Amino acid sequence: MANERTLLAWIRTSIGIMAVGFVVVKFSLFIKQISLLLGKDITIPQRGYSSVIGILLVAVGSVVLLLAFINYKRTKKQLSQESYQPTSRLTLLLTIIMLIISILLIFYLIENTRDY
Repeated sequence: MANERTLLAWIRTSIGIMAVGFVVVKFSLFIKQISLLLGKDITIPQRGYSSVIGILLVAVGSVVLLLAFINYKRTKKQLSQESYQPTSRLTLLLTIIMLIISILLIFYLIENTRDY
């Protein structure tokens, strides 16, 4: 049962990553709508970085979901054979990928704050 709870936690994590990716893609549209609502003309730089980073986050969320399922099946098989070998590869991989994406987002935000 702990294996299933772990899978569900990874599923929640992948949904969260995909949701953040969606928000990143739609953020410039949100800013434009708010500026229209407030009656101000705000020029948003259209470099396409937010779209690329957002799509990358959605893709990472999908890959995390797939890897979590593979890890779940591997662990289930090992438990049934009483030969469980713990591994932290999925956690390490996700940490490295999210660190890289976070650095890209930081550079993107720094670049966009210079324009205002």
